[in-house]
Amino acid sequence: MRSKLFTPAQVGPLTLANRIVIAPMCQYSAVDGCMTDWHVIHLGQLALSGAGLLTIEATAVKPEGRISYADVGLYSNATENAMRQVLESIRRYSDMPIAIQLAHAGRKASTEVPWKGGAQLAIDHPNGWRPEAPSAVPYLETETTPTALDKAGLAGVRDAFVESAKRAVRIGIDAIQIHGAHGYLLHEFLSPLSNRRDDEYGGSLENRMRFPLEVFDAVRAAVPAERAVSIRVSGTDWAPGGWDAEQTVEFARALEARGCNAIHVSSGGLTSAQKIPVGPGYQVPLARAVKAAVKMPVIAVGLISEFEHAESILVAGDADMIALARAMLYNPRWPWHAAAHFGAAVKAPSQYLRSQPARFRTLFDIRAND
Repeated sequence: MRSKLFTPAQVGPLTLANRIVIAPMCQYSAVDGCMTDWHVIHLGQLALSGAGLLTIEATAVKPEGRISYADVGLYSNATENAMRQVLESIRRYSDMPIAIQLAHAGRKASTEVPWKGGAQLAIDHPNGWRPEAPSAVPYLETETTPTALDKAGLAGVRDAFVESAKRAVRIGIDAIQIHGAHGYLLHEFLSPLSNRRDDEYGGSLENRMRFPLEVFDAVRAAVPAERAVSIRVSGTDWAPGGWDAEQTVEFARALEARGCNAIHVSSGGLTSAQKIPVGPGYQVPLARAVKAAVKMPVIAVGLISEFEHAESILVAGDADMIALARAMLYNPRWPWHAAAHFGAAVKAPSQYLRSQPARFRTLFDIRAND
């Protein structure tokens, strides 16, 4: 029986060779928002992995929207040119579809890089600034109080998403993913724990969804129909009184009605009070709930590292695709090994065709290199 993991998948106008998605993973290795040689190495190796789709890390639409001073951005000619050069290097040797996650970190911006502690930096720190958010409520009481975005600020953020999306299209990105998860700005609007507004953008579920949907509508309108536009969401805050699976389903339905091509279901990141039942596939029930409510493709993610586990999620109908993050960093040839396990085939660069073990002589799809 053919492995479900290695059947083609459709994301709007984009066809994927298989259902393995490389999730966006921040590298904290940019300079003034510009990609560096690290990104050529990092993304280049992943682009040779045989996965169906590679997603570029959370990319800020404004300098203030970076998680840290070392985050990638796509908000200026300099950041666009740097990313173009990286993509040109990758494209010389890989035709894997490439998506980008466009993001604004909201109140979780202005931090140190993780390997130096990851704490939020003060406004007067050389690498710090005052974050923006739906409300003047910091992530931690000890952190900087963010600026609550006014109407002009909201318009500026929305326009920044649009301009970054246009830049992404201009440099040949195949798909746009809007970051609405992990406690960053758009998720902050969705959750009543971070959204304390008393205008049309706060209070009811309809109001809290309003700005994220405005951003989606604006990006979808700016991106040509032949490019996919998707979103990543947190299915729950894992905290009392917060965003939950039921609200996620309503949000997903609203997105689908607006032409969203796929939804990537993660969780958490909004509050330090979260209690997450971490374990293999712990977020799959959230994906399952969304999939039961919409027709657009649903991507599951979260401690899915075993081949049979990934396959079982797809066979059960809990999701349409599987996203891998840390598992891909640990084993950048995960798709090769999964294909060997299931007797399937993947595309590999011509330079590597002689590497397949004798017992897996059908592992590499030679026709794909013709």
